[in-house]
Amino acid sequence: MPAAVKICGLQDVEVLKSMINLPVDYIGVVFAKSRRQITPEKAAELRSVLFEWSLHERPKLAGVFVNPTMQELKHVMETVSLDVIQLHGQESAEFCQQVKELWHADLFKVVSFPKDETGQDADYAALQRLNDYVGFVDAILLDTFDPLYGGGSGKTFAWERIPVYAEWATERGIAMFVAGGLQTDNVQHLIQTYRPYGVDVSSGVETEGLKDISKITAFVERVKQA
Repeated sequence: MPAAVKICGLQDVEVLKSMINLPVDYIGVVFAKSRRQITPEKAAELRSVLFEWSLHERPKLAGVFVNPTMQELKHVMETVSLDVIQLHGQESAEFCQQVKELWHADLFKVVSFPKDETGQDADYAALQRLNDYVGFVDAILLDTFDPLYGGGSGKTFAWERIPVYAEWATERGIAMFVAGGLQTDNVQHLIQTYRPYGVDVSSGVETEGLKDISKITAFVERVKQA
């Protein structure tokens, strides 16, 4: 089964319309502070485009948050019904459980790695923390930590750390996505070597900070071929 593809940081309706023939599985919109941040109203406009998907199943709409309040989530969910809530900060297990119980959307919890950080001790501690989220988290997403926005750095982390998280996720029936510095030239190697459930890309399919349909098309093709 080909890896799932998540194209994150969508802001432009026309770009999204140009993607309707591509086998994209998830569209990500960012509500956290970021140069890709959009309003809930713009996200609702983008969501309406997803129902125009014709050749493939409609992608799920994922909203990206960093340490949101329940009130912020409530406002977004009342404006645009998200299929996925992606939490990219230090949200507690108790908070995540409340989110799952309130909205029943798929819940993605991000694990962020400082660039070039390695170490079994750090991974052991992270996995111990993740055990508290089992039962209400549908996927984990491995990404490179960015001190300004939390993620979306466009840089890779140490991929040799992936296997222990993949094993943890597989044993618990939880999907694992990988993000951080992915682009057309390296995504097939990632998939063939580590076999994640899915991959998440944003800056790797941009030109001068804007989504580039030619890069998106090439990226999706590489993923599905892998």
